Amino acid sequence: MRSFLYVFSAVFVMTLAYWAYHENYRTKSAMGEVAALQRDIGQMREELAMLNAEWAYLNRPDRLRALVEINFDRLGLMPLRPEQFGRVDQIAYPGMTTNMEISDAVDVVATQDATLGADQ
Repeated sequence: MRSFLYVFSAVFVMTLAYWAYHENYRTKSAMGEVAALQRDIGQMREELAMLNAEWAYLNRPDRLRALVEINFDRLGLMPLRPEQFGRVDQIAYPGMTTNMEISDAVDVVATQDATLGADQ
């Protein structure tokens, strides 16, 4: 009985060692993937910052004003005036109307009583 306990303990310890070895490599692999993703995120953030800077550069008011002046004949863009804006109360919203009239109503109780009378 004692030898069986020793063999079982040795097999159990070897099984735990194999499991720990396997988990160690899985953890290292996962950490490598996380590091790669962190690098990708960093690169994407740098690209986003560069694209935001380019967008800000291209949307400079003086540059846009010059483009409008150059292309005025083709585009016909005019400056915004306060008269072009409206108020919220000027917007027409559709009313909530129903198409059902009183004459279309169904008397459920009378129909149910007629059904019960026919069954008896």
